[in-house]
Amino acid sequence: MAFARINGVLLHYRLAGPPDAPVLVFANSLGTDLRIWDAVAAQLADRYRVVGYDKRGHGLSGAPSGDYSLGDHVADLTGLLDHLGIGDVAICGVSIGGLIAQGVALQQPERIGRLILCDTAAKFGDANLWNGRIAAIAHGGMGAIADGVMERWFSPDFMTQQPDALAGWRNLFLRSDATGYASTCATLRDADLTADVSRIACPTLVIAGSADKSTPVELVRSLATAIPGARFEIIAGAGHIPSIEQPDALSGLIARFLEEAIHG
Repeated sequence: MAFARINGVLLHYRLAGPPDAPVLVFANSLGTDLRIWDAVAAQLADRYRVVGYDKRGHGLSGAPSGDYSLGDHVADLTGLLDHLGIGDVAICGVSIGGLIAQGVALQQPERIGRLILCDTAAKFGDANLWNGRIAAIAHGGMGAIADGVMERWFSPDFMTQQPDALAGWRNLFLRSDATGYASTCATLRDADLTADVSRIACPTLVIAGSADKSTPVELVRSLATAIPGARFEIIAGAGHIPSIEQPDALSGLIARFLEEAIHG
């Protein structure tokens, strides 16, 4: 395990793949950690230098008190890359990880060669939704929302056909830091890149799971439409976290998109 203190926050990260290969960064969803990418990273680490990390408030990273802004998350990721001496990257982010990726692409466009945005949006819900979730956690802990979150993360087929995997991912969620989770809900409450994403200039692939209840297909499609030249793909049957449900399909889309950058 590797750690770095970035902007005063301890961040847990992991490196895999050839040190001289093009760099691919994975950014996680709300209530998860870098392990959601394991099956995808395993298929790409022979060709890419893969960087995974736990954003603040998640996994083995620190969970400072107070609301987190999107700017905090963007500064953490860019600070980690600076710490590792990494310049140009491709970033693949899911859900809030995709929002963070958008933020990095807007703040440091010269750094981002390619952008892969999975099951994400420029704006997530409204203040009432996120304030309600924050209040539910304050009253009843992570268990108060766990079942509802699982229904929004996963497709009905996954929940029916893989009950043990579902139970394991539910355990991951239940063991998440409640303070860090609530503080990141504030990020989603307050962040809105709707007016900005048209300035994203790098080649972008936007992916939606057809069974995603958190960011439905049409919401994700609207993000692709707003980013000039973005490509849009749907993974049939996948829920909100395709790296868990359909890693082969997601890895294939990512690999083809990145190979175009290398070979033209």
